[in-house]
Amino acid sequence: MAPAAASGGSTLPSGFSVFTTFPDLLFIFEFVFGGLVWILVASSLVPWPLVQGWVMFVSVFCFVATTTLIVLYIIGAHGGETSWVTLVFSYVATLLYVVHAVFSLIRWKSS
Repeated sequence: MAPAAASGGSTLPSGFSVFTTFPDLLFIFEFVFGGLVWILVASSLVPWPLVQGWVMFVSVFCFVATTTLIVLYIIGAHGGETSWVTLVFSYVATLLYVVHAVFSLIRWKSS
């Protein structure tokens, strides 16, 4: 058993080894498809510009976040350690976003 597995933790890849591990390999696909979404949304004509603006904001934000994360992983800014506190807060933020979206949808459907 590897020492990292025995201790219950794991190290994060850095450098170009980011492109060889499974979950981090998805950065490439996120980057490519995120860029395509950004281009396609910007070039499409929609009847409500506000909707296009929101979709554009989300796609650009996700594209920039993915680009930032991949650069941080490549330069090794994480120091090889995982941060469980960030992971716990990430789940809380995602849960709050989903709850907000669900209740907003319910309010919109009832109006």
